[in-house]
Amino acid sequence: MNLLSSTSIFSFYTLISRILGYLRDILIAFFLGASIFADAFFVAFRLPNTFRRLFAEGTFNAAFIPSYTAAKIESETKGKNFANDIFGLLLLILTFIVTLAEIFTPYLVYLIAPGFINDEIKFNLAVELTRITFPFLLFVSLSSFFSGILNSNNKFAAAAAAPIILNLVLIFSILISYFQNLNIAKFLSFGVTIAGIVQLIFLIYMTTKFYKPKVRFNYKLTGKVKFFFKKLIPSIFSSGVTQINILVGTIIASFQSGAVSYLYYADRVYQINLAVAGIAVGTVSLPVLSKAFKTKNFKKVSDLQNKSLMLSILLSLPASLGLIIASQEIINGLFGYGSFSSKDVKITSTALMFFGYGIVAFALIKILANFFFARDNTKIPFYISSFIVFLNVIISLSFFNSLGFIIIPIATSISTWIGVFIYLFLLKKNSFLVLQKELFLNILKIVISTIIMSLVLLLALEKYASYFDYDYNYKSIYLFIIIGFAGIVYLLSCNLLGLLKIRNYKAN
Repeated sequence: MNLLSSTSIFSFYTLISRILGYLRDILIAFFLGASIFADAFFVAFRLPNTFRRLFAEGTFNAAFIPSYTAAKIESETKGKNFANDIFGLLLLILTFIVTLAEIFTPYLVYLIAPGFINDEIKFNLAVELTRITFPFLLFVSLSSFFSGILNSNNKFAAAAAAPIILNLVLIFSILISYFQNLNIAKFLSFGVTIAGIVQLIFLIYMTTKFYKPKVRFNYKLTGKVKFFFKKLIPSIFSSGVTQINILVGTIIASFQSGAVSYLYYADRVYQINLAVAGIAVGTVSLPVLSKAFKTKNFKKVSDLQNKSLMLSILLSLPASLGLIIASQEIINGLFGYGSFSSKDVKITSTALMFFGYGIVAFALIKILANFFFARDNTKIPFYISSFIVFLNVIISLSFFNSLGFIIIPIATSISTWIGVFIYLFLLKKNSFLVLQKELFLNILKIVISTIIMSLVLLLALEKYASYFDYDYNYKSIYLFIIIGFAGIVYLLSCNLLGLLKIRNYKAN
């Protein structure tokens, strides 16, 4: 298997999904802006969407793939029996959780957005929309199970393409509700749940070649199933630390008017790189890394770890500098229309800039956690992630009164970077990671290419600054041209320095 080619396939479909997601968010920004309807919808969408990211973007796989791979190595029958046991229990547990959430929705909304309690209209609207969107959690979590089956068989395209369905359904929901003069926020919420159903059906169909689910409730749990669930909760918390930090940020931001929306729009922009540099690389590398551990091929393990780190930095470092340099132009070009005012652009771009400082850390922390997950060790990542979230909360609450919601992206970036250094220290201490000389040389080349790209980006933004005025209608076109050109310069520089050679990323 080749890490670069597999990551490219995963990234291709992920990029299509994120581009459609941007189109969806541009429409939301245009019609809802940072209004109470936008805040209420984003809160209603935040919890099930956080679970989507937690389950679908590598976290479920972190616990499932090593256990499923081990069962399959023993025999295909044991692999299928293990999968059936997990599927039945997931269906039962998730149905129970969704039912409880529907009953106690007001309390749930209060936990997610306690600041809404002072505005009865906004709070009641958020409760109504959350009841509509929450069943999405059931469907998307089951979808992640089928994605795990596909990824275990080194099939990444379908799982990466599934979120495209969500974005297409939501785009159509916005357009239909607008032209039919319906409640956009409410219709969007129905679209979330409908998309979850369609996504699940699609993945079940795509998985039939490898696995046909049988719903059975085996109340006598096998040792493998017990071990899986013992790993699952810590892996959800540890692998999804960035998403949990954002959820914590939403809770704190709910006390400031419009802040939930500002965070959402900034989050949407930087998540595209996290999806490629962290989630894609982590998702692609985990199955082969787990198999290498099970077969005790430790040389392959070491090579995979170094190649995963290199590829993650290759993809995340230029994005980090790009977001820091062009945060205002990006937010202005993507969302600066209609109800989204120039003031909204300025505030959101500041949040995006501070998220930009953490991009490399957000990506690396998912890769580093995999080095423990592949060893069936979820406890250490759990402890590190708990510390990261605790530190994030302490920093955010300490400075929220003086700095406002902008402390949230600052705290998220700082706490995640500290987590990265803790991971590296523990991996080195336990001899779980041997950093090769070639990795340091390649990182130096990546830094050089990133500097060249950043200079080109700065010059282009300065030359065409007048085209990024808030009132200029075609600013998004210039944004994509300039970013595309800077990206091409970066890739050419990487290629000239030998960073894009296929042999650098072969897993064998």
